[in-house]
Amino acid sequence: MTRRAFITLLGGAAAAWPLAARAQPSERVRRIGLLMGTADDREGQARVLALKQGLQELGWTDGRNIQIETRFGGADADRIRSHAAELVALAPDVIVGNATPVTRALRQATSSIPIIIVGVNDPVEQGFVSSLAHPGGNITGFALIDFQMVGKWLEILKEAAPSVARAVLMFSPDTSPHYYVYLRSFEAMPRSVAVEVTAAAVRDTAEIEKTIAKLGREPGGGLIVAPDAFTVVHHQLFIRLAQEHRLPAVYDYRTYVPQGALMSYGPDPYDNFRRSASYVDRILKGGKPADLPVQQPTKFELAINLKTARALGLQIPDRLLALANEVIE
Repeated sequence: MTRRAFITLLGGAAAAWPLAARAQPSERVRRIGLLMGTADDREGQARVLALKQGLQELGWTDGRNIQIETRFGGADADRIRSHAAELVALAPDVIVGNATPVTRALRQATSSIPIIIVGVNDPVEQGFVSSLAHPGGNITGFALIDFQMVGKWLEILKEAAPSVARAVLMFSPDTSPHYYVYLRSFEAMPRSVAVEVTAAAVRDTAEIEKTIAKLGREPGGGLIVAPDAFTVVHHQLFIRLAQEHRLPAVYDYRTYVPQGALMSYGPDPYDNFRRSASYVDRILKGGKPADLPVQQPTKFELAINLKTARALGLQIPDRLLALANEVIE
């Protein structure tokens, strides 16, 4: 081989190296849709962060090997439907949906993209899955409430405020249409609790104010704020009005208690989002939603705000304080 031919051959091979290197398969960036039923506020962002932390622990980092497209519905049904259609049009590998109206919108928008639900009450009763053990279809995930614990709200409310003779369960029929499941749980309570529970549907802030003011005008009233996207968005209003009208109230989320809520009992919402990362991971690795059972919450917390109790003239029993995971002085 002549020297010229050798140099030409060598130069051609060298020129081909970058092309060959570029042709090597690289790690594909996976796309995840995330539709929150809540507002884009501190509470909503904390839930999103918990999901991202859970994913990172499993080797998935936003901006590196995954891209998370996040939308906030703010408990607005029209906005949620619009965001659901937008995310489905992006054709992500999996969608994480938070709250009942989000799950409903996503189910209507797609029957093929895997959907991991987080914080949805009784997905079987609402028709989102066939059963907890065998969800079927393209939806599975993590339920918010174990309905065996619903009666605990009434028990601790009565124990903290023995004068409570009637309690109102407040909910939004738009974001929590399955409220009757709560009422069934209260009906199963032993008569010794001696509290009459009625339901109050509220759709906007004016109805919240009107209903709580009416409840506060008569003695013996208590408030139970059911967890859903609407009550999460407006939780600070519920807390303020309960204080103004001197109503003992119990909530689902522990994070409300440092903000002035009297008591809370329920699952850790951030833990639910962290745990949901495990299902996203399994879907991205080839798993099918139909093969992943819907999981119930595993971590429940009782929190009590003694400052709020004193303002209401309540003496919280030592037994209840001993059971609390957090007591705010």
